Amino acid sequence: MKRRIVMSMLAGVTLLASTLLGARPAPAAQLPEVPAEFGTDWHDPLTAAPPVTEPSGKSCQVTVAEAQFRDFTPYKGTYTPPDGCGDRWSKVVLRMDGKVKGRQYDRLGHLQVGGVEVFRTSTPEPSPDGIEWSVEKDVTRYSDTFRRSQDVEMLIGNVVDDTYTGVIDVKVTLTFYAGRPAAGTPDRVLTLRDGTLTTPRNSERIVAEVYATGSGGGCEEFWYLSAPEPAPYSCKAAGGPYREVQVEVDGQLAGIAAPFPHVWTGGWSNPFLWYVTPGPRAFDVKPIEYDLTPFAGLLSDGRPHRVEVSVVGVPEGQSGWSAPVNVLVRQDAKSAHVTGGLTAHKVGDLADSSTYTPGSEHRVITEGGHRLTVAGYVDTSHGRVTTTVRRSLANSSAHRWTDGENLDALDATWTDDQSVTVDGRGPARTTRTQRTYTMDGSITIGADDRLRTVLTLGDRAGVVTTEGGRRTAWSWLDDTVEGDAAWTLNVPRDQRHAVGTTSERYRLFGSGGSRGPGGSGGAGGCYDRSLTSVQGVLTEDRRGC
Repeated sequence: MKRRIVMSMLAGVTLLASTLLGARPAPAAQLPEVPAEFGTDWHDPLTAAPPVTEPSGKSCQVTVAEAQFRDFTPYKGTYTPPDGCGDRWSKVVLRMDGKVKGRQYDRLGHLQVGGVEVFRTSTPEPSPDGIEWSVEKDVTRYSDTFRRSQDVEMLIGNVVDDTYTGVIDVKVTLTFYAGRPAAGTPDRVLTLRDGTLTTPRNSERIVAEVYATGSGGGCEEFWYLSAPEPAPYSCKAAGGPYREVQVEVDGQLAGIAAPFPHVWTGGWSNPFLWYVTPGPRAFDVKPIEYDLTPFAGLLSDGRPHRVEVSVVGVPEGQSGWSAPVNVLVRQDAKSAHVTGGLTAHKVGDLADSSTYTPGSEHRVITEGGHRLTVAGYVDTSHGRVTTTVRRSLANSSAHRWTDGENLDALDATWTDDQSVTVDGRGPARTTRTQRTYTMDGSITIGADDRLRTVLTLGDRAGVVTTEGGRRTAWSWLDDTVEGDAAWTLNVPRDQRHAVGTTSERYRLFGSGGSRGPGGSGGAGGCYDRSLTSVQGVLTEDRRGC
């Protein structure tokens, strides 16, 4: 089937950050020369996201993996903790450096240390002359895993033959910064064993994270475009495009979330959009987080409990989703065993409606959503602590296309709102996270076989923390990527006459030096960077704040 691309438009910003978001960075000093069309080389891939901040003081570096991926054989090795930086660290930073040359598709990859998924990524498509790129990630949350020698497995599944010549060459390191661990760093990092979880008997906070990706080259890679019967579209799903990633504990719904609508660097028939700047999260796939603390009293009984992940809307028997699970645990250091129970469990009705309307332009209108409230308590050494988690999901989309799919367009928005209230000794603390993902765009193929894609993708999140009703911290993230690219189909590569402009603006603001969703931030709680590339040449790199 044809690979497509879609575009997204961010809705308005919240009042909280509207003033900050209005300021543009200072203009760049000079523009480089831009060719009339793409050539055989272009700027190395990069994103506008902030680098991971590095603490001062002593650091130690360990190489975790170094491999060349030609097929689907995983790299296997052994991780050894660093020598000379102790076993308690203020920060741990993962860095992957990659290079590839020739011709190759985008590929999805993962890295596991001791069975814990610490990194998931996709690769850029190379130029004939070759590219290099790097990705950084704060992995301090996995410190418990890094304190012991562990087996390492890394895989970036690839195919190399006479046509697809690109061998993906990567090196992954961990840099450890000696110092006191940051508040909130998990005491234990666990994985499922045969679908079950056994937590320490003194677990007082439990968070599951799921690296959920629709991928693998089938229609679930483009799940947001799937159409119900009897719509004449190349990707079908009986219920339409609504997807929801659910977590169950012992058969009881424990968490719901909207999956992020990833766009990989193949770009749905238009890789020219992504050669320099990828879509949001393409290089650093972020896990979905589920606060399972209301179930801590149940899970801390020393017995194995079944934990299952499922994706609502996937046609029965159809593959295409990967959803590995890590479980992060905070323990009560002064108690050998905490007790507790579930006090509230309210599941709203699942709304999922896709309506097909035939015509010269076929249309599918989708509306979906779900609500879940769960509350529970644990009796700890510092008193009874009650946690209430409320989560609300919504999705609306309008998909239209013509016969032959020479026009294919989507306008979609997903919202995922969560509040977590912790009430124990002292004033109640509530953290509310509002996530919005947007995709708005079209692909057209003209009579001259000229394919054009125009799109905008948005990833936005706001976080506000209150204590006793008073706001104590806030952050706002807005990552927008937009582009317009065209090339000629059914001709040799040197006759495609490809042109394209892609830009990204990444803004992150917060109270003081606060960190927004994803753990990175700019100095003083302000970060603002814009990138633009034209025909593979970087023409803008501007920084604000």
